[in-house]
Amino acid sequence: MCYQKDIKSYIPECPFCELSPEREIIIDTPTAFAIYDKYPVSRGHALIIPKDHRDDYFDLTPEQQRACWSLVNIVKSIIEEKYQPDGFNIGVNINSAAGQTISHVHIHLIPRYTGDVKEPLGGVRSVIPEKRDYSKL
Repeated sequence: MCYQKDIKSYIPECPFCELSPEREIIIDTPTAFAIYDKYPVSRGHALIIPKDHRDDYFDLTPEQQRACWSLVNIVKSIIEEKYQPDGFNIGVNINSAAGQTISHVHIHLIPRYTGDVKEPLGGVRSVIPEKRDYSKL
């Protein structure tokens, strides 16, 4: 199934441009959409994805960036109602050095639950484990 062939930057090999029919779309707008992550790190882990295929978040127009962040807020409310998490992490991986594995911008909205990890200290800083506990630096 082609999700957004009418966009000039559509890439047929991209799993977000060519969305599988079994993927549940949480919300869809003219500019962006949200789906649950195929390999979630927690219950309700969602991806907010611009419809215009861009590799790098910073290549999106300001309007596209705003559309994505608007969806983050909407999807957060949906996840809260459905899963009742205790917190959230939000992240964008830009380029392979930062861990980006799909070359189409996507924002991770990751619900967090009390006790889901032994020590959540540092949150997103944990991407570099030695920098997680900055009180010891």
